[in-house]
Amino acid sequence: MSNYNAIKLTPMLNSHDMAATLKFYTEILNFTCVAKLDDLSWFALSKNQIEIMFSTPNEHRPFPKSIMSGSFYIYTNEVAELWESLKDVCEICYPLEDFEYGMREFAIYDNNGYLLQFGKEL
Repeated sequence: MSNYNAIKLTPMLNSHDMAATLKFYTEILNFTCVAKLDDLSWFALSKNQIEIMFSTPNEHRPFPKSIMSGSFYIYTNEVAELWESLKDVCEICYPLEDFEYGMREFAIYDNNGYLLQFGKEL
């Protein structure tokens, strides 16, 4: 395998309700939509150093439902404030907790069922 210079990683996720996904990420999590196709079959979001893309299923990505075996872990310096702003408007996986591995964190599900964890070092 040849050596190459990887520049960055930007997740590309499927959504079966692109309008609801765009609304969730821009209105609830305050991401900015930086690019999108007119038919809303693809868009890119950004917040600080985080970038994520969503697309509808197609012949190259024919997933019948939104699936992912892992989660997205987002580091923030305002984990308690973020918890207060999201706890009543999102589906909660687990509430704000301090963990023995040195993190204060909580987790929510987005409108597609993807797990988003937010944490700060203690």
